Amino acid sequence: MPVAYDAQAGQKAIFDALIDARDKYGAKKPILEDQDRNPLSYTDLIRASFALGRKIAAMTTPGENVGILLPSGSGSVVTFFALHAFGRVPTMLNFTAGLRNIKAACKLAKIKRVLTAHKFIELGKLHDIVDAISEHAEVTYLEDVRGTIGLGDKLFAAAAGLFPRHFRAPAKPSDRGVVLFTSGSFGAPRGVVLTQANLVSNARQIAAHIALDPDWVFFNPLPVFHCFGLTGGVILPLLTGMKAFQYPSPLHTKQIPPLLKDAGASVLLATDTFVNQYARSAESDELSGLKFIVCGAEKVREETHNLIADKFGGVPVLEGYGATEASPVIAVNKPDDNRRGTVGGLLPGQEWKIEPVEGIPEGGKLLVRGPNIMAGYLREDGGVDAPEGGWHDTGDVVTVTDDLWITIKGRVKRFAKIGGEMVSLTAAEDLASAVWPDGRHAVISMPDKKKGEKLVLITDRPDADVGPLVAHAQTIGAPELAVPRKILKVQEVPVLGSGKTDYVAIQRMAETDARAA
Repeated sequence: MPVAYDAQAGQKAIFDALIDARDKYGAKKPILEDQDRNPLSYTDLIRASFALGRKIAAMTTPGENVGILLPSGSGSVVTFFALHAFGRVPTMLNFTAGLRNIKAACKLAKIKRVLTAHKFIELGKLHDIVDAISEHAEVTYLEDVRGTIGLGDKLFAAAAGLFPRHFRAPAKPSDRGVVLFTSGSFGAPRGVVLTQANLVSNARQIAAHIALDPDWVFFNPLPVFHCFGLTGGVILPLLTGMKAFQYPSPLHTKQIPPLLKDAGASVLLATDTFVNQYARSAESDELSGLKFIVCGAEKVREETHNLIADKFGGVPVLEGYGATEASPVIAVNKPDDNRRGTVGGLLPGQEWKIEPVEGIPEGGKLLVRGPNIMAGYLREDGGVDAPEGGWHDTGDVVTVTDDLWITIKGRVKRFAKIGGEMVSLTAAEDLASAVWPDGRHAVISMPDKKKGEKLVLITDRPDADVGPLVAHAQTIGAPELAVPRKILKVQEVPVLGSGKTDYVAIQRMAETDARAA
């Protein structure tokens, strides 16, 4: 059974919540591991956080936003908690966001120092990013910092590991827990300030929604600069006694399936695109040991559900839904109540309301309020713009059942007005996915002289044609207006580092194609 939701349990500083977990599940319990296969216990993690944190504290000031440019791994987790141990604010930089967005993030968050690793920069060939960041901030390499940790630091860390509450910087639940940047799938990324209580609360909400077992291993290949990877892949398992296994890239489709089996993974966090790829390359016993898979960031296709069910003995694929501004999880399906096509049940502790959207008869725009909703968007003066009345406007058009299960109809900005009718671009994408389930598709709208707007399908299927789309729409009774009449075939449909479709890049591709026509 899930634990009962206790709103007060989320009102904790994050380092204190980690210490509480150590006390509850055992100081020596292995709790963190990555592909180097060197598991860390709670005590190891806490000691390492104090040893590293003491060095970083000497270079920074309390409350400072300190940049983290690292892949998912034990190093990024230790660095996150090292900053918290000394009252600094982890500010997660998206190394896939492009130079312009990375520089904008550093400027907005007033980052003076960025923590990274030589090995990561070399392997990822990210020297251009380091050069760009160096214009605004000092770049510090963790290997160099670790090389300066002496006997005094180790003795300090040992003592702090025994009595962490006496050594950690005092923090309030309302203090900043992290600065993240939105995915930028529809425009320039925004800086989101989540409090420490936001992060702890969201972990508690998930644990109250789905029964979790401290003996499980949570496998996280998603980046920690993305809120799903940070909260779902790091904070949730660490605070609930499960081992958090970190992997540096979701793109390694050949390496991840055998590692899932070898690591004894119980739960996999991913996106539909990656899960589909893992399933295709995996042997039948490599994913069958999973209790369930949790997918976010994009819609789970019927083909992915069926592929996993057929090949791996019915491992449930749970689609969830969230937003960086909600820390991020708003709703998720359950292993014993998994309703395909929905994004699951609303997590406990949240209020919600639906606002009607003109021209869209079914459902409305979802707003949520609760302990997981952000402090606000970062302003250039260092303050935050808090959500009005505590309500976060998701921008998503949804329907909600009586038992609070949510189905997403599309984003408000993902509707086009064609011949006076509102048409969901998401529904148009679903048509393409049904006709060509093994392809990747995106639909955008562009101006049209006759009907106001027209739909354009961007697809990696070289044989895509309007005819099968029209035929399928007629079969299922979908309106003709929902069928894209123009198709742009590409080698690869652009995605962001989080796995989401990159609609900004796609819009540019379509506009370039239109100008060339």
